[in-house]
Amino acid sequence: MTQDWQFEVPITGSKHLPPDARYMEALSSQGYGFEVAIADLVDNSIDAGAKDVVIHFLRAGDRLVSLLVIDDGKGMTDEELDVAMTVGGRRDYGEQSLGMFGTGLKSASLSHASSVTVVSKTRRTRAVGRRWLMKRAVSGFQCDIVASDYAQALVDRYADRPIVWQGTVIRWDGVKNFPHYDRGGETDRYLHRTINRLGLHLGLHLHRFLDREDFNITIAVEDVDSGTEYMNFGVEPLNPFGYPVSGHPGYPRTFTAELPSIGPMRLDGHVWPPKSTLDEYRAVGSVMDRQGFYFYHHNRLVQAGGWNNFRQPDQHLSLARVAIDLPEGAAHVFRLTVKKDGVETSPEFITALETAKDEGGALFTEYMAAAEATYREARKRSGATRKPVIPPGRGLDPSVRETIEDELPLLPGEEPVAILWRKLDKSMFFEVDRENRTIHLNQQYRAAILGGRRGGLNDSPVLKSLMYLLLHQVYEKEYSGSREKDNLQLWQSILVSAARAESERMTDHG
Repeated sequence: MTQDWQFEVPITGSKHLPPDARYMEALSSQGYGFEVAIADLVDNSIDAGAKDVVIHFLRAGDRLVSLLVIDDGKGMTDEELDVAMTVGGRRDYGEQSLGMFGTGLKSASLSHASSVTVVSKTRRTRAVGRRWLMKRAVSGFQCDIVASDYAQALVDRYADRPIVWQGTVIRWDGVKNFPHYDRGGETDRYLHRTINRLGLHLGLHLHRFLDREDFNITIAVEDVDSGTEYMNFGVEPLNPFGYPVSGHPGYPRTFTAELPSIGPMRLDGHVWPPKSTLDEYRAVGSVMDRQGFYFYHHNRLVQAGGWNNFRQPDQHLSLARVAIDLPEGAAHVFRLTVKKDGVETSPEFITALETAKDEGGALFTEYMAAAEATYREARKRSGATRKPVIPPGRGLDPSVRETIEDELPLLPGEEPVAILWRKLDKSMFFEVDRENRTIHLNQQYRAAILGGRRGGLNDSPVLKSLMYLLLHQVYEKEYSGSREKDNLQLWQSILVSAARAESERMTDHG
């Protein structure tokens, strides 16, 4: 016979169990993306009341050396800085604060740098600083105290840009994804790519703050050898609902979902205009990623797209976006991730969506149908009777894949076709690998095709796009007929001849 169930677990006392020193190492390996980590630091600046934030890349000639985030917020005293640099340190977050867990600064920074230094000054106190070295953090939680003269010098370095009377400087050294060597302008290319992605990410997730006249984010690059600042631009807001004209005359429309545990909650259903080329529409992932719920926490976008198990993504819903401001005191229904890059929702929310209505009694599910009808009607008006295709996969530039997904209906549940380089016989330009859903291009012609440029996974986007358009139908049939085989041989011969001509030109100019 089993014992009666005890609803409370009996205890006999308690004991203090401090975290293992390796806790910091685990904390820093949470998988923060670079843009997500920087956004977390900017959140702290906003919480500190900053009006101006500068993200500063420092280089010495061709080598990137440090990354800093500087703000003109209220700063921190010696005691407040100790709390900020304590793992899990719990400061008093305001009602509208973006910070929540006390881990963001440390885990975001040490995910990307071998050391993070924080220097801060308030109006009434001197500059103070602390530094975490990753190698010391994992061996005993030893946080360094920054020399006071250096702390003041770092604050003075950014006087009036943006620090006036008070502010904070966060410095990353040993940034892991900085190029280690500059080969043929690699550092410049890295900066261009990284700054573009960072600007888009911050512009999107902090667009409500950037829309204000009193808040700015600047991204700059300085050469510390010459003191030259040769790149400096402001981050522009990217409002994911910033379309000029709605795609459907009946929208946007406000729906109310009744959640038993928290009461009514507002949902703003939008329908984007079809075929939009605006960054506000295209910057949010692929066609499948950008549809769905856009959750805000204290005006900060914390999830951009996704249906949270309400339904599966569908190309026909690519114009549907729903704005939701997370209500206070609803952590049991909406759980925000530590990195603030997504929201986990409870079944209570999903159930409430089925009966959510607007003020005229129209159901939220009718909005979904309207968004889908808008997409279908736009395709019909444009005369689009294109057949569904197998989606493109690895090896093709993401922007090209996105355009193909926008322009062509996709066959559901089909594995994408990859386009990759591989060494083949010189009599072949390409190889059709049906079993592995891959178009192999001949590695021996790669240097000639690239014209001496460095290759990468997504190189040669024009060639690979043409190869996809030429060959995708091969993978949509179980076997090739005689006519198709003849075409494959024809294309093979012409492309080999063209590749050899390209190789000869490269040799002649070498």
